[in-house]
Amino acid sequence: MADHIPFVFSTEDLRLLGSFYSDSIAVRLSLKNIHKTAVSSIPPNSLMWLDPAVDGLDRWPNVDHEYERHISKFNGHDRIGDATFQQSPQEGIVKEFVDAVLDKCNTQLGVNWLSIPQLPLVNDSSRNKINKCLAKCTRQWKLEEEFKGKLILPIIFTNQKQLNLKTERNKKISLIEQCFELSGADGIWAVDSSLSDQDSSPKNEQRFSKLMSFHQELGVVLPKDAISIAGPYWGMNLILWARGLVRYPAVGLGSSYQYYIPANSPKKAKVRLAIPPIKRCAVAGPQLRKWLEGALIRLPKEDEAHRELAELLRHFDRFEVRNRSQIASFYKKWFEKIATAPDSSRALALYQDLSSAYVIGKSLQDLPSIERAGRKPYRVAKHLMVNCL
Repeated sequence: MADHIPFVFSTEDLRLLGSFYSDSIAVRLSLKNIHKTAVSSIPPNSLMWLDPAVDGLDRWPNVDHEYERHISKFNGHDRIGDATFQQSPQEGIVKEFVDAVLDKCNTQLGVNWLSIPQLPLVNDSSRNKINKCLAKCTRQWKLEEEFKGKLILPIIFTNQKQLNLKTERNKKISLIEQCFELSGADGIWAVDSSLSDQDSSPKNEQRFSKLMSFHQELGVVLPKDAISIAGPYWGMNLILWARGLVRYPAVGLGSSYQYYIPANSPKKAKVRLAIPPIKRCAVAGPQLRKWLEGALIRLPKEDEAHRELAELLRHFDRFEVRNRSQIASFYKKWFEKIATAPDSSRALALYQDLSSAYVIGKSLQDLPSIERAGRKPYRVAKHLMVNCL
């Protein structure tokens, strides 16, 4: 089985899962969307990881209707989402909520892993007590219900300030260590929900290094056999995996290479296509087609990059209609290319792959103006590659 863990939210995700990721070690589903994702469609050899989507209470009561319909089924949800209650939680109310949420998850046949109910991290310590109480009540539930699966502790950052300084990271790691022990967790899943690592802003280079530092520091306090998952991201999940800082990279399925907290769903995204030689995506349309034509003139015909861009141009109309399939297919091939290297050489293999993408990108003209600050073709690869080694 392959190390990647796809995040599934819809019937289209299930189709792409079956087409490209049937060899995944595990598949993550959300209780909020379970009615859209037939559990029977999960590959038979993949572990099923179910998340109760409690993190959507992050901005309660400012949530969308779909999330409100999901979370209102569980008594005490409004208290869990209340900022005052979070600072002085009543264990009885928290336990009733945790029991109800995890009981609902446990009714789904074949669940192997469950996410521990947790709220996203904030800049101060105002959610420390509620998260520790949620963790404690989860352990009680596991013992009472004799749940035989694994428990995964979510660590959801909401802005880069929480990772930038070591003093702040130390505080978060201390809380994580306490919640890990209180819950009896078997592993962690960590993600910075504010990070879009396909954004080629120069600021990302610093953000990437701080994210790396967090995972290095967290690894010191976790048990050596703990399950560890990072993402979904576009490239940082692969870097953390290749460097051995996490065991499994979480991946999107042709879209959402960033984690969105359930109640704050993103607006409909522009149609994008993967550009394989430079390891990034770009907005589809006539401007991109014209860009591809110009790029082919700049590249030697015997180069693999020329062949890949020529194929993209040749099938442009079909890829534009089924862009998620095109991206998911590219991403799986990218992962497999790195996975063929021995564990000890994966970081170097990824560095070399991104270095090649950087060199190719430097030889190409700027991407269409719709990319705004991300017009430089090489910049995504550049920012990622410097963190590989």
